[in-house]
Amino acid sequence: MESRKTRFTRWGFIFATVGSAVGLGNIWKFPYITGEYGGGAFVLVYLLTIMFVGISILIAEMFLGNYGKSDAVSTFEMIGNELPEKKPSMRYLGFMTFNGLIIMTFYSVVIGWIFYYIYSAINGLPTTVSEAETEFSTLIGENIWTQIFFHTFATLTILHFVNGGIKKGIEKLNNLLIPSLLVIMVGLLIYSMTLPAFGDSFKFLFYPEWDKLSSEAFIRAVGHSFFTLSLGMGAIITYSASVPNSINLTKSALTVGFFDTVIALVAGLVIFTFLFQYGEEPSKGAGLVFISMPVIFSQMGEIGSVISVLFLSALAMAGLTSAVSLVEPAVLYVINRFNMSRFRATISMGFVYWLIGIFAILSYSTTYGETFSLFGKPIFDILETTTDSLLLPLSGIFIALVTGYAIRKVDLKKLQIEMGDVMFRVWYFSIRVISPIAVLFLMLNLFGVIEL
Repeated sequence: MESRKTRFTRWGFIFATVGSAVGLGNIWKFPYITGEYGGGAFVLVYLLTIMFVGISILIAEMFLGNYGKSDAVSTFEMIGNELPEKKPSMRYLGFMTFNGLIIMTFYSVVIGWIFYYIYSAINGLPTTVSEAETEFSTLIGENIWTQIFFHTFATLTILHFVNGGIKKGIEKLNNLLIPSLLVIMVGLLIYSMTLPAFGDSFKFLFYPEWDKLSSEAFIRAVGHSFFTLSLGMGAIITYSASVPNSINLTKSALTVGFFDTVIALVAGLVIFTFLFQYGEEPSKGAGLVFISMPVIFSQMGEIGSVISVLFLSALAMAGLTSAVSLVEPAVLYVINRFNMSRFRATISMGFVYWLIGIFAILSYSTTYGETFSLFGKPIFDILETTTDSLLLPLSGIFIALVTGYAIRKVDLKKLQIEMGDVMFRVWYFSIRVISPIAVLFLMLNLFGVIEL
């Protein structure tokens, strides 16, 4: 079993948790869904749900990890055994540990796309939207071996740092990449502030137009506030198991939420400034980074290539720090349960998601797409939809309910001391009522059971 002496420092834990939370969703997904739902009104709802749903569950998950001092399965098993009527079957809730591994089957592929686009940006940018669309469709539809190469490169990079463990791998990676990511994003923000369109970008992002806020936009805001903090996949539980009891979990959660939100807002300001400056629409959808942005960078002239590489590098950094946190929970579980060395556990878990990732790549190809599809839907989309719409929300509900009802209130004394009586009562009500109901409504809406 791996030594528990390998623990995070305070800032190492914060950087690692920020790295887990700050992923492709902040720099890629947040700007495009904000663009789709009208800007400022969506941002306001998103900020409110970050505080009352996302942060509440983040604190709960940090507490569970610090309380159990082990992998998610062992933590839930211990909590079940502490109940008056012992319920060791609660350990099955801990298999949210493998949600991250399922996400990695397609997340690693997307990180591979980013590495490809960094290479492509160095060698020249597309000058028209049609040229950019052709490049992207050719990559995912025809260039199978190119994708496999970059998917493999991403996998080996991720596994290298996971194999290093808490101190020499995960903390080292995040201590390097998170400050680098912040520097790049601040640099891009400062540059965007020199452009005339910055004022339009700021207004779009922070001035609400309530007529554009639909019920669907509200649901997307709740969903994104939940998913952007890396909740429901055992990552926060796993990281929090490796910190001393003296660390203030509430302050750590608020710090993580702050950095996560700021990076998303900065990314939005930068991207919308570039879009407005060069006459593009903000509602470009998921193709924003891989189709619209390369064309915009090409219109900037020579500096566009530099900005493109910096922007894509920031995206790659965000992806890598999140990816490490997605693999680590499964690795720690295998180490603890099967007394396996970290190297063997890392290689085993990495091989599983790498192999399934190849199936995901083939499911988008024009030659093998039909073979690697189920019910007419590519394996890539099935994996993404299953985690986003089912596994992560369910895990979030379980985390809230276990913390709110299975953990004795007296055992939450640490959080009560950290928050103070008033804020603790607000959080306790949120974790028992608001958070599980909000996430449940999200799931029911996504599956079409209810319409809001």
